[in-house]
Amino acid sequence: MATLSAVTNNEPANKGIAPRVDMKFEVVVIPVADVDRSKEFYTKLGWRLDADFPFDNGFRVVQFTPPGSGCSVQFGIQMTTAAPGSAQGLYLIVSDVEAARKGLVGRGIEVSEVFHTTRPGAQFRPDSNGRVSGLAPDHRSYFSFATFNDPDGNTWLLQEITERLPGRGLSNPDVATLTELLRETEQHHGDYEPTAPKHHWSGWYAAYIVARQEGKTAEEAAKAGKLRIEGSL
Repeated sequence: MATLSAVTNNEPANKGIAPRVDMKFEVVVIPVADVDRSKEFYTKLGWRLDADFPFDNGFRVVQFTPPGSGCSVQFGIQMTTAAPGSAQGLYLIVSDVEAARKGLVGRGIEVSEVFHTTRPGAQFRPDSNGRVSGLAPDHRSYFSFATFNDPDGNTWLLQEITERLPGRGLSNPDVATLTELLRETEQHHGDYEPTAPKHHWSGWYAAYIVARQEGKTAEEAAKAGKLRIEGSL
């Protein structure tokens, strides 16, 4: 309701757009029945325990973060009115779903077999005939899965992504991904350097990498690097 907002605030509808502020999605609250039982389970997963804060009024918050994730999960007492176990299809993105599954099984977690989908949305429906055992043909990115539940039935979905769709950027890259990104950055900086004004490589690298993380193409990121250097002269 942009027009209503403009009228209410007595501001013109065509007022200049404010600068964008980053909004980082950092926490998902999941509903559980027994906080200590859930804490034991998520500890067993090998996730990092960030907090367990009880308060005098009965409120309690527990936070865990999966390895390599920029987003955490919280559960506790007096945190949500959602029914325990009602959080379904929570994505955990992995570069190797078979290795991720093996690691969880090794920790004593019951995990489904690896499967791929032949029908949209089949990953959310355990009884769907759109699930086929095994990895997606040619390790097709986005199509291979495995699932597991916490003690309340909240469902986690492992999804293998090895190559992201255009514009999706890079989020919390692993060592291999970051290594490849640095090599790519080095190559494009090398193309720029012969005709570039005197500068320190770090500024160009930083602008390029941030642009790639935001989903820009390599060519757009190179332009961002050039602007960072030449725009600051």
